[in-house]
Amino acid sequence: MKRILYLIKRILKMDYKGLFKTVKSVHEKSGIGRTKLFFDVVKCGLKYGAGYKDYELCEWWNLNDSQRATYVTRGINNTIVTLLNNKDFYHILDNKIEFNKTFSNYLGRKWLDMQAATTEDFKAFLQGLDIIISKPSEEACGRGVEKLNVADYPSADALFEHLKSINSGLVEEFVVQHEAVAKLYPLSVNTYRIVTVLTDGVPHIVYAFIRIGNGGRFVDNINAGGMAAPINIETGVIEYPAFDKDSIYYETHPYTNCPIKGYQLPQWEKAVETVLSAATVVPEVGYVGWDIAATKDGVVMIEGNPFPGHDILQMPPHVPDKIGMLPQFKKYIKNL
Repeated sequence: MKRILYLIKRILKMDYKGLFKTVKSVHEKSGIGRTKLFFDVVKCGLKYGAGYKDYELCEWWNLNDSQRATYVTRGINNTIVTLLNNKDFYHILDNKIEFNKTFSNYLGRKWLDMQAATTEDFKAFLQGLDIIISKPSEEACGRGVEKLNVADYPSADALFEHLKSINSGLVEEFVVQHEAVAKLYPLSVNTYRIVTVLTDGVPHIVYAFIRIGNGGRFVDNINAGGMAAPINIETGVIEYPAFDKDSIYYETHPYTNCPIKGYQLPQWEKAVETVLSAATVVPEVGYVGWDIAATKDGVVMIEGNPFPGHDILQMPPHVPDKIGMLPQFKKYIKNL
């Protein structure tokens, strides 16, 4: 019944303009007739819960029904979220101030709540820091994040006033990433996105990828011009080329010429240990994407996302066998 209601809502709220635009785009890529594609997209939505973006990004016109049944689609991802996450607890992860308080043992850096800070608090926070990061308390995808050089301001008071003027939610000590990660791209802190599920009180890692900045930007988020590449959970090695929001794939990074596929990431075992521990802190939110940064001394936690994306690691050429991620989730989630 829930699935039927979900499908009805999807049909009523569907972006038909976007649907027909996608059919046109896929037609141009595949050469398949638009009418045939239209009905296939609709079929995949009804049978597998696939959105039309799932269809295009994961190239479903090249998959048979058995292969399609192995993919985590938009609808299945929503089901996982519903099964494992209680929305009443989302605020703990969505609000960066609450997140930092709750997961303080994993942060590994200084931070300050700007909404409650006095000038004296801020001056004490600044001691020994040359660079700080300002974040809004509830934005995502790197929006509103500022990297600030303390020396660019005539005084701590002037910097404090600037932060107040932009309604900064919190400030944090700048993370100096491990040199091996900086070699990929030095201008952003390139984080490991590690996704966990908590079932029967036991945490498990279902997939992981690294987010890498690009284009001179200082954030690594794919929606802010960055790229992503799958990480082998067992070894911490980047398994496939990276790709960006425009579905352009990179064997080597265009900014540094550093090879991406086959790159061994540092502090991987520590990253795994950290997320498996953190996954048990708020058991009411059992499906989380954790962002971890490697440093020379270990790892630090950047944030957690209670609604992880589902398509990033299911796009060619990340699935040469054309088998999606659903079997990995089914290992740990009953009746999925």
